[in-house]
Amino acid sequence: MKAAELGLTLTPLPGAMPAWRATVDAQQWRDIAQRVRERGGRLVALWASDETSRASGYAVHAALGLRDGLLWLTLPMPLQPPEFPDLAAIFPAADRMQRAAFDLVGARAGDAQDQRRWLRHGAWPKGTYPLRKSFDAARVLPPEPDNYSFVPVTGDGVHEIPVGPVHAGTIEPGHFRFSVVGERVLRLEERLGYKHKGIEKPFESLGGHEASRLAGRISGDSTVAYAWAYAMAAESAAGLAPPVRAVWLRALFLERERIANHLGDLGFLANDAGLAFGLAQMSRLKEEVLRSNATLFGHRYLMDAIVPGGVACDLTSEGVQELHAQIEMLRPEIARVRLIFDEHPGLQDRLVSTGRVLPELAEQVGLTGLAGRASGMACDLRALLPTAPYDQIGVQMAGARSGDVAARVLVRFEELLESLELCRKILRRMPVGNVATLVPTPPVGAAGIGWVEGWRGEVLIALETGADGALHRLHAHDPSWQNWPVLEHAVIGNIVPDFPLINKSFNLSYSGADL
Repeated sequence: MKAAELGLTLTPLPGAMPAWRATVDAQQWRDIAQRVRERGGRLVALWASDETSRASGYAVHAALGLRDGLLWLTLPMPLQPPEFPDLAAIFPAADRMQRAAFDLVGARAGDAQDQRRWLRHGAWPKGTYPLRKSFDAARVLPPEPDNYSFVPVTGDGVHEIPVGPVHAGTIEPGHFRFSVVGERVLRLEERLGYKHKGIEKPFESLGGHEASRLAGRISGDSTVAYAWAYAMAAESAAGLAPPVRAVWLRALFLERERIANHLGDLGFLANDAGLAFGLAQMSRLKEEVLRSNATLFGHRYLMDAIVPGGVACDLTSEGVQELHAQIEMLRPEIARVRLIFDEHPGLQDRLVSTGRVLPELAEQVGLTGLAGRASGMACDLRALLPTAPYDQIGVQMAGARSGDVAARVLVRFEELLESLELCRKILRRMPVGNVATLVPTPPVGAAGIGWVEGWRGEVLIALETGADGALHRLHAHDPSWQNWPVLEHAVIGNIVPDFPLINKSFNLSYSGADL
């Protein structure tokens, strides 16, 4: 479906990505969502905001992915009660987003089936909402008990295995409640939110530079994707286009972030399946990429390389040659390791048919990003809605349909090789010129949105400005919101010892989905 077919009064948002905004009533809120769903569109994000400072109560927002761009819907709500129609019956991924909207703002999906809290965890008293304008972040609030009601599974031989939220090593916190018979998993229910950082509240008091730095730290393994999405949103609100060379450098950074993460994931997947050799080789190659990042761009993970108005560093001709040499080194090395993966019977026995999400289920629940492409969901913003420079260099979208761990490994290998080719094209065709320009203070009440295909999937940042160009509300969205619930389906019927392998094949962010 295209935006013009919806019959709404649309306000185009300036910027690189085609995007529109519309204000709707409660009936339109659900009707538009239903029409978008029936025509192949998807829910990208859902969040709420406190509009009392603008004398208009509260609002709930949804970003919907269309064939020709992004639609930002806003539904104003009264002060009492701030309720909106449930979208989880249309887009299942909306369930946890709606529950988070209530925990943070107090805006409730009144007719939603699941009204359990998602983020609070007893960290603040009931009736307190951290993203309301009246909330005092400096005030210490006494915790309250939060007896979360997991869905019970009963029957002969059924028992529960609780795992987490504290895990061994450096893994971030999350609770997994397995209902099993023997070693077979009947049901998995997740409880996330233990890492809650309160990260969206500080944006309201930060200026452009500090807000940009914070955006790049929402989820450290996706710092480039978040920084680019924030820069895109800030530039949209200010009506500014960054220098052309800066855009090409941003794409180079984004592909190098993808390369580093895919190398790391493939190594850990091999290790989880008993092939320590794979971990050693992929870790070695990833380290080469990270060291080059530090040498050429000042940071191993490229933090603070992208800023509103452009980029904070440039690439010399010597640096171009170094990266070309690295590409030529990586390509055959990766091909050799891939051949070992493909021909190792023990590894393939662990990967094939494990953690399967078939295309029908993936489409129903809205699986996105890399995991979606491994289950037949042909969605990659770089290929389907390309902005510069992707509209000039082209992207061959990777994909598979078996939806198992083996498919997610295959997609990673394919995307690794494609990212290396994209980096080669960028280095050869990148124009000369400035890499940054000054971003003017956006007007009061301006809105901007950024939408970037990160290595894990679509990263979105939507922002609105208040008085003096300060941020009135900023919402950041990680694709893990959509994909965490699908992991619960993927593990059903598998044995408990395969859960770490299945979990790693998705490699979702605890942090990006827990702001």
